[in-house]
Amino acid sequence: MSRSAPSSPLVALDTLWFQVAGTLCNLQCTHCFISSSPTNHAHEMMTLADVRRYLEEAERLGVKEYYLTGGEPFLNREILEIIEAALAFGPVSVLTNGVLIRPETAARLRALSDASPYSLDLRISIDGADAATNDPIRGEGTFERILAGIRILAAAGLNPVVTVTEACEGALSAEGRARLLAFLRQAGLTQPRLKVMPLLRLGAETRRSRAYAEWESLMGRTLTAEEAEALQCSSCRMVTSKGVYVCPILIDFAGARMAGTLAEALGPFALSYAACFTCHEQGLSCRT
Repeated sequence: MSRSAPSSPLVALDTLWFQVAGTLCNLQCTHCFISSSPTNHAHEMMTLADVRRYLEEAERLGVKEYYLTGGEPFLNREILEIIEAALAFGPVSVLTNGVLIRPETAARLRALSDASPYSLDLRISIDGADAATNDPIRGEGTFERILAGIRILAAAGLNPVVTVTEACEGALSAEGRARLLAFLRQAGLTQPRLKVMPLLRLGAETRRSRAYAEWESLMGRTLTAEEAEALQCSSCRMVTSKGVYVCPILIDFAGARMAGTLAEALGPFALSYAACFTCHEQGLSCRT
């Protein structure tokens, strides 16, 4: 007997993601679910003109908030102009590893934040409160470079959200989170914000750990309307250099490309991918 996949309806297009750096990154983390790296050109950089076109369409469709990601967004030479353009339409979050943040970059980000009626959030990824924990995952020497970026943002009066994954030792325990928060206070964040993300067994993670088991799937399941609407794909879409995808997680899968415009990507999506299981079971949300 064949098993069909349940569908997620698009209840409202509230959130739009931009893969502004494509799959290019200055780091090569062992758990990256899209295997971003300095040599991954599966998705290319988006231009300011590309972003503006989708922003204008998004405004007509009622989008309320915007996320800029990659790869590493600050590899995009137009990133500050892209942030400024997006801040004219709504709140903006930028997902970065923080390595490329310089004092002049932080000063410009602070100025953009102060000038906009909408909020600007920076989200920095790290995988531990010391080099021994972080560097085996993100690369030798990355802990100090990421920490420098956090301190530079704090000195500029910005309070980034710091994200870790379950790969970070202790992240799932109250004691471990307390240690991480204490570490962030020492780094200069007086009111630290910490987000713990589940691992997705895609991309580089399949080589470091494992891929999804056969049973880790929503195939053959029936979801209630409430379950489907709780999924991120019921309220967001992702734009890359190749068009509109259902969500930030599935851009490596051709079947997850929905259309070339947002208006053409407003329909339901079949949850036939193993990663959909993680979103459903763990309540995964990539939002800040």
